[in-house]
Amino acid sequence: MNKKQKRWRNRIIIALALFAAAFGLEESGLLAALFGTPGDVYASFALFLVPYLVAGHKTLLEAARNIRRGDPFDEAFLMSVASLGAFAMVLFPETEPHMAEGAAVMLFYQVGELFQSYAVGQSRKSIAAMMDIAPEYANVEKDGRLVEADPAEVAVGETIVVKPGERVPIDGVVTDGVSQLDTAALTGESVPRHVEPGSEVISGCVNMTGVLRVRTSKPYGESTVARILELVENASEKKARTENFITRFARVYTPAVTLSALALAVIPPLVGMGAWSDWILRGLTFLVVSCPCALVISVPLSFFGGIGGASRLGILVKGSNYLELLAHVDTVVFDKTGTLTSGTFNVVAIHPETGVDPDYVLSMAAHAESFSDHPIAVSVRAAYSGQIDRGRIAEAREESGHGVSALVNEHLVLVGNDKLMAEHGAAWHDCDLTGTILHVTVDGEYVGHIVIADVVKDDAEEAVRDLHAAGVRRCVMLTGDRQDVAEAVAGRLGIDEVHAQLLPQDKVDAVEHLLAGEKDGARLAFVGDGINDAPVLMRADVGVAMGAMGSDAAIEAADVVLMDDRPSKIAQAMRVARKTMRIVWQNIVFAIGVKVLILLLAAFGIANMWLAVFGDVGVAMIAILNAMRCMRTE
Repeated sequence: MNKKQKRWRNRIIIALALFAAAFGLEESGLLAALFGTPGDVYASFALFLVPYLVAGHKTLLEAARNIRRGDPFDEAFLMSVASLGAFAMVLFPETEPHMAEGAAVMLFYQVGELFQSYAVGQSRKSIAAMMDIAPEYANVEKDGRLVEADPAEVAVGETIVVKPGERVPIDGVVTDGVSQLDTAALTGESVPRHVEPGSEVISGCVNMTGVLRVRTSKPYGESTVARILELVENASEKKARTENFITRFARVYTPAVTLSALALAVIPPLVGMGAWSDWILRGLTFLVVSCPCALVISVPLSFFGGIGGASRLGILVKGSNYLELLAHVDTVVFDKTGTLTSGTFNVVAIHPETGVDPDYVLSMAAHAESFSDHPIAVSVRAAYSGQIDRGRIAEAREESGHGVSALVNEHLVLVGNDKLMAEHGAAWHDCDLTGTILHVTVDGEYVGHIVIADVVKDDAEEAVRDLHAAGVRRCVMLTGDRQDVAEAVAGRLGIDEVHAQLLPQDKVDAVEHLLAGEKDGARLAFVGDGINDAPVLMRADVGVAMGAMGSDAAIEAADVVLMDDRPSKIAQAMRVARKTMRIVWQNIVFAIGVKVLILLLAAFGIANMWLAVFGDVGVAMIAILNAMRCMRTE
């Protein structure tokens, strides 16, 4: 508990002690003996008013402020009117006194509010763990000594030093030092990550062992930690449809029940159906029960808890609306490279044409690919053992989805798939090996091809299996790779449907087609990691991005971010979403069901004020306890 909650708790304890003392005096008959009748009623009024004001003065002030602002109809208003009304029954001293119930309404309402505050605090802790990843400073090397600087003031390309126990403040590349990084706060992964010179490091991780020198690659505002903090801070702004419905429902419901309670208290005695005191009490009881706090507290808390529980697993959900959509997903569409496969390509074979040196084929390809950041280009350059002289290269350009072309020593070199060859009218032939085939031509003459294979992620098969077990109807794979390569990967993983040799715009068209075939109420999720996946991520009902190594554009476009790049987390995210929605509807049905029952009993004079207190605060506390289950991820 924080200091504010502790003061609040202590105030409630004092009020409860005073309430117990007053209740004991009233029940013992001492008040009647000392003050007689109806003096004992007025004495009871004074005694119960003290704990009432100790516990509830802030609620009374809040109700008064809201009335002045012209927005009176909320829980504070209902509690204030109902409890003050119970005290006002002192004007009918011949009836059974109800000051104890009036004080109890406010006391238990305060207990419920404190309980809610504590529950929200617990739910925030899992998200607050993410907020703790924000670094306070960066150690910058200047003139041979370390100077602590604000991370936002560190320029790209500067060298920072990260000591053991410190957080990496900015994304960068290790230039010196070997260490282990604790990435748990970002990815939920407990196994430390080994880093050495050349390794990329992301901000927010904790350096565990050795001293690291890191050359920054991004300004702080664009670093991983800054992006995550922004996502977390904005998550609560995007409400689910169910949550918005409850908010709208409360705006209409609260004034409606207030007017109903007033009608119940005034109309029957006016037409001679009974005593004023009896019907006023029924109206007050009706008012207490009608308070919608169980709904307006527990539903947002359930969503908040679900987002917090997902964050503990290394899954960032950008809003409760996406959590609600995720619970209804029945089709999951995967991009292949970097999502189901690691995106780390290896050259597995070089097949030159007759009379052509294999090294010549690889050299031409490596030079032509020298300006590309595509994983395939990186693997070709890694396989080439010679030095790449960029001074020999001119007019290098990427042919979207097809390959690259460049002038190498004034010879036109084309490196790419069969579509690139066909586009330029070059002859080529197929290969029996399964993999990505890079055809190479020099000045229009076919010199051979290079076979590149991608590595399937360790948990990709488990991801597809878990999704099917979770009730996902279709797992679909989209890729720009060759049909045979795509089918080989799909067969190994248990993918239901494959679309291969797609350009970026083709992926959008494929998703549009799949969306058109979705059943009413069902949703489609797309999982990708590349910059060319951003349009598809935005078009899908739910876009899921690989966060640790995914591109900035994909993370910005996505609705859910998997911080450790493990596709098996998708099924976990769906389980969290479905559990959250189950709990949300449990709370809605329970709260409305109990309230309607007690409201009917109150209207017929069967329910007393104590039952009304349970119908409000008791139901709210049970709903809050249930909502807190959303935080548990076991």
